[in-house]
Order: sequence, then C-alpha cells, then structure tokens
Amino acid sequence: MTFVLAVDDDPGILRTLRINLRARDYEVETAGDGRSALQIMTERDPDVVLLDLGLPDVGGVAVIRRIRATSSVPIVVLSARHESDDKVEALDAGADDYVTKPFGMEELLARLRAALRRGGTAPAPAERVTIGDLVLDVDDGTATKNGAEVHLTPTEWRIVAALLRRRGRLVRQSELLREVWGPAYERETHYLRVYLAQIRRKLEDDPARPAYFVTEPGLGYRFVG
Repeated sequence: MTFVLAVDDDPGILRTLRINLRARDYEVETAGDGRSALQIMTERDPDVVLLDLGLPDVGGVAVIRRIRATSSVPIVVLSARHESDDKVEALDAGADDYVTKPFGMEELLARLRAALRRGGTAPAPAERVTIGDLVLDVDDGTATKNGAEVHLTPTEWRIVAALLRRRGRLVRQSELLREVWGPAYERETHYLRVYLAQIRRKLEDDPARPAYFVTEPGLGYRFVG
C-alpha cells in the first residue's frame, strides 16, 4: 500500500485528502504543521509527501530543504500562493511539483501518480561523461567537479540523463518536460528554467555563460561536450 504523508494547517483539507486517498487504497498520515511532518519523516518512510507552503511554524520551503537533506521522496506542493516566485522557490528547494489551491481532486491524484512514477523510475542506462574536470556518471548517480563530489537531486539527474543520452542534439522543451515529469507537464516551461539554473550553478564554471548545458532560446536545451 502506498504511504502518503499529507501536511496542511487546514483540517478541512486534511480531512478531504484523507477520505479521498483512503478510498483509493492509499495509506495516509496527516500533519498540521512542519515540525510534526519532520517528526513523522524520522519515524516512517513515506512514498510521497503532499505539502502546504503556508504552515504555522516551520515554513513549507524550509520543510522541503530539511527533507531533501536526507531523502529523495517525491514532494508535491499544495499552496494558495499563485505567484511565480513562490513556485520557483519551492521547486528550487527540491519540490517535484506544485499544485495551486483550490484544486480538483482528480487533477491532484493524477499529479500524485506522476510523482510516484518518477520516484520509481529505473536508473538510466550506463552513461559516464568526462569533460575536463567534470565527471558525470549517470549509472552510479555521481557527479564530481574539480575532484569534489557534487550532489544532484533525483529530478536534476533525470534532466541531466535525458540531455546526456542525446549528447549534442537539441532536446525540445516539451520533449524534456514529457520525459522528466510526464505528458501533463508539456507547458510547464518554468520548471526547466528553475532546474537548469540549479544544474548550471552546480556543474558549470560560469553559470551565466554555460558551456555544457546550453539553452536554444524558444526551442529547448542541448548538452555540449
């Protein structure tokens, strides 16, 4: 049975999630604040986390960062905040998806299933690329730059792997979104801007002038090297 941790300070939303998820054979545990959610994370290992950003104690973004320090569990943000900056901050902190309130239950369930599929994605075919002081080993899930290990999140690795497999070729935005997040995300181009910026900060010598992860404006991205 898939275990879902739902975190929200609204008891009505938690009740709705609990009823609908249990009716579909999910195991559900709920938390009304960030500290309770983090405590549950230390005691159990959820398959996916549904997380509100507007929590009364520890902010949702801080909770994401705390979870990401030790876990790659898929995180789907639920928030009434519609501003792009809030979405970018949550995705940049390590969230896998962002659903704005009010949301339809069927859409949320589809996003939940997509997050679970991504979390269970099989490792990419063996691939190791060395360019100067940068070494990317997709098979082992390791990256080193100037001899130091660089941590990439599971979503960042999926993007890197997709570009490495098409080394030198243009990968269109819709194609990359479909492969990494699923067909329902082909228009969510801001996801790519957030994650490519993070990848470049970690792997490029000059993130403002990328030499490896190159943008083709209005089209997509390519890995050069």
